[in-house]
Amino acid sequence: MIAGVDEAGRGPLAGPVVAAAVILPDDNAITGLDDSKKLTARTRARLEAEIQARARYSVAQCSEAEIDDINILQATMLAMTRAVEGLDLPPDHVLVDGNRLPRWRYSAEAVIGGDALHPCISAASILAKEHRDRLMIAAAEHYPQYGWERNKGYGTADHLAALRKYGPTPLHRRSFAPVAQLELL
Repeated sequence: MIAGVDEAGRGPLAGPVVAAAVILPDDNAITGLDDSKKLTARTRARLEAEIQARARYSVAQCSEAEIDDINILQATMLAMTRAVEGLDLPPDHVLVDGNRLPRWRYSAEAVIGGDALHPCISAASILAKEHRDRLMIAAAEHYPQYGWERNKGYGTADHLAALRKYGPTPLHRRSFAPVAQLELL
């Protein structure tokens, strides 16, 4: 059993980093899998439902406080570890999108561009992105001035302008430069 792992949300100024681990069914017959960034929202939603119905999967995250405490790279590795450990069966091998692996007990391989090469990583990419996007859309209801339903916490011009005007929320990553610089004022 091979698990694919990917994350969403390393770069935003707000919100958690989310990772997913996916073991596809033996027939591997989920068509249309690709890097989540290449898919439309409608296609991602359809594929998410199919992955959840047919595959073994786990989604995990690291909070903004954890990101600030251990840094974004270590938080990403921790979220990936939590995702793999959340699977109902341990995988025989793990394929991780990117060029780094968490320090863990699993046989694993880092694959640059893996979310476009391996369907199991593509599936993980889709689950992680969809989960994180929903979290940020829900957060936008509490903090509508930041436009998170549109920018998902990334540092767009509108988000940065709102950050300057209203200051950071509890969901902002204090260790990220634009947020940290505001807190020095």
